[in-house]
Amino acid sequence: MLEIEISDLGQEGFALTGDIAVPPGITAVMGPSGAGKSTLLSVISGFWQPEQGDVLWRGQPITDLPPGQRPVAILFQDNNLFPHLTLAQNVALALGSGRRTPAQTTAVRDALGRVGLDGLQDRKPGQLSGGQQSRAALARVLLQDRPIVLLDEPFAALGPALKAEMLQLVARILAGRTVLMVSHDPADARAVADAVIVVADGLIQPPAPVAQTLDNPPPALAEYLGR
Repeated sequence: MLEIEISDLGQEGFALTGDIAVPPGITAVMGPSGAGKSTLLSVISGFWQPEQGDVLWRGQPITDLPPGQRPVAILFQDNNLFPHLTLAQNVALALGSGRRTPAQTTAVRDALGRVGLDGLQDRKPGQLSGGQQSRAALARVLLQDRPIVLLDEPFAALGPALKAEMLQLVARILAGRTVLMVSHDPADARAVADAVIVVADGLIQPPAPVAQTLDNPPPALAEYLGR
């Protein structure tokens, strides 16, 4: 279980508080622009340290751990692929620096296969479609093998059909992990999420069932969705 307790974010002019527990599965994070959705992910991943509060994983605080030592993988919208590296080299960054062992080379190839990129390991990002780049970034997350995965709108730039395909791929290959997915699209949440966290008016609300939240959204979310 992932627990987030924030009572003082420590950012002048911006307040965000909450005391929530996130179960395994996919939880959508929704709310108005600028409400703090990405900030919440930054707190969990260790890129933002709250003045007061804790992040706990399986009952143990991880608040003082640097990002690289947390049980967290994060996938951003721009995929963070280096243009001068091959697909295999980009994915292998999840294993750190240095020469690859035969077992690691096999692990990279297996990760690429799981996301449907067999045979493309020697291509560079510029030779891939947008969907293939997203798959490559997802393969790197797989290779990190962290129990918590944060998705900060990684598929927002894709067309509707391709985005739906990527969401289903996420649901399949990340089953059993704790996944938080920032999204502005209610259809994304309805498609793959088990619950929704609403971030609005300086408050992180506890996870609630998707249908319940989207059929009867709280006022701030309703206004944002144009209800």
